[in-house]
Amino acid sequence: MKRSLIPLNALRVFDAAARSLSFTKAADELAVTPAAVGQQIRALEETLGVILFRRTARGLELTPEAARALPHLRSGFTAFEETVSALREGQGATRLSLGCARGAIRHWLMPRLSRWLEANADASVQVLALDGPVDFSQANLDLALSYGPTPDAEGVFGRKLADELLVTVAVPGIEGRPLGWRSLEGPAVALPDAGAALDWALAGLGEAQVPLTLAADALEAGLLEERGERVPTDDAYWLCAPAPQWKSAKVKALVEQLLEAL
Repeated sequence: MKRSLIPLNALRVFDAAARSLSFTKAADELAVTPAAVGQQIRALEETLGVILFRRTARGLELTPEAARALPHLRSGFTAFEETVSALREGQGATRLSLGCARGAIRHWLMPRLSRWLEANADASVQVLALDGPVDFSQANLDLALSYGPTPDAEGVFGRKLADELLVTVAVPGIEGRPLGWRSLEGPAVALPDAGAALDWALAGLGEAQVPLTLAADALEAGLLEERGERVPTDDAYWLCAPAPQWKSAKVKALVEQLLEAL
């Protein structure tokens, strides 16, 4: 059975006018003109085929039909408000699901996420390790940090952290075997991701060529030093999510925290 469209705006106007029994007071409440209130009431009466108000010497009065319907209408508005609250609670600002390129979880995400957790003691966060581009149609994620080219999935918007550079790093004063990740040629040890390569370098086991985004904190702290030239790369780290999710208050708050130190 096809449902008819409910004139919610006109019903809101009717509710306001019924409470005050005055189009002028209803107009003040709704920030419109009395004429606009009158137009909405007349349109609603035509749609329903029912007279809602009668003018008397004492002012406006509800018709018996309107008076009987009003409690049900207000009950309906209360149900709408409870539904909206339930939707907002279901996407609460402290319950998030994040995808993150596996190599960036320890060296980029966790230090920044920990600051957000300190400010949200009741937070619940699930982190999913990503080994490639994220498929938001299959993964129920609020936000993801991916590594690679510009996200090109339909409807997904990405924000690049920075134009990426590959840097060779090692513990100061340490000489060791070169480390690599993915399919780089030449290193004596090939590791599964950039985070693992950075861990090996921090352990003093050799030099590692990794994205500057991951190594920046360790370089700033003096735990590592750069060696050789920086190498530009077309790949980068991207915060990405379907476009509507960027409007979510919790996603906006988390992105602001994650990018604060950039």
